[in-house]
Amino acid sequence: MTDPAASPDAAPARRLDAVREWAVGTLAAAGVPNPEVDAELLVGHVLGISRGQVQARSIGGSELGLEDYLAVATAVERRAAREPLQHITGRAPFRHLELAVGPGVFVPRPETELAAQLAIDALLEVPHPEPRALDLGTGSGAIAISLATEVSHASVVAVEASPAAFIWAKQNARELAGENLRLVFGDLAEVLPDAAESFDVVVSNPPYIPQGAIPRDPEVRLHDPEMALFGGADGLDLVRIISRRALAWLRPGGGLVLEHAEQQGPAVRALLEADGWRMTMTHRDLLGRDRATTATR
Repeated sequence: MTDPAASPDAAPARRLDAVREWAVGTLAAAGVPNPEVDAELLVGHVLGISRGQVQARSIGGSELGLEDYLAVATAVERRAAREPLQHITGRAPFRHLELAVGPGVFVPRPETELAAQLAIDALLEVPHPEPRALDLGTGSGAIAISLATEVSHASVVAVEASPAAFIWAKQNARELAGENLRLVFGDLAEVLPDAAESFDVVVSNPPYIPQGAIPRDPEVRLHDPEMALFGGADGLDLVRIISRRALAWLRPGGGLVLEHAEQQGPAVRALLEADGWRMTMTHRDLLGRDRATTATR
């Protein structure tokens, strides 16, 4: 792309179709997955329009003003350096939500929507009129806010131990949730000491990457907080803690939902069954990969 600072009147270089083509090529050369999608989302973010509108305006010969042109160039260069798209836009879609995210908080993934759905289904099946759910390690609040907004008659408690992530969770709860969601700052191994048999569903997307593993994607390796990624030697340290604590927190017949890595399903089921859980079952995501395990107290 022509240096915009050197030639601010170079209108052909600021045509949206040319900017889009440059952005796609730049991201592709940097190894960014789905460069067309990210390029159009970045342009749309700068212009305040949808991806579809970006495509339509590109075809229609629309031209960018210099300020927007510079902003797009900066955003594309950040993404080419493998900064997460969600950090650049400041937003992450999750189910029906658009969450505020940034440095210090784990960016919610589409595959985690399965754990949220399993927890929602379990809440909807609770026979009494005031079901209660507990989300452990809420991060941005994605699962907890989904539960609180999609099962509005339920009350939800969300726990987070990271000060940085807790700030993001508070912002999202303030913007998106109602009074049926309560945030608690603290370590899940010690928090809620007086909550015995007070919940119907416990859900968590805990850190489950084995300590020696190196995440492949730079977006994860360089930008997601380590506290949200690594779960001890085999990745299951937090699962062990949750298994024991959830047995105390849940009412008889209550349900547990745990996200985990594709290859961890058998180990998670064995761990839960050894602790006394019943009806353990591993569920596959939309790509057919083992993604979450449920169990009943």
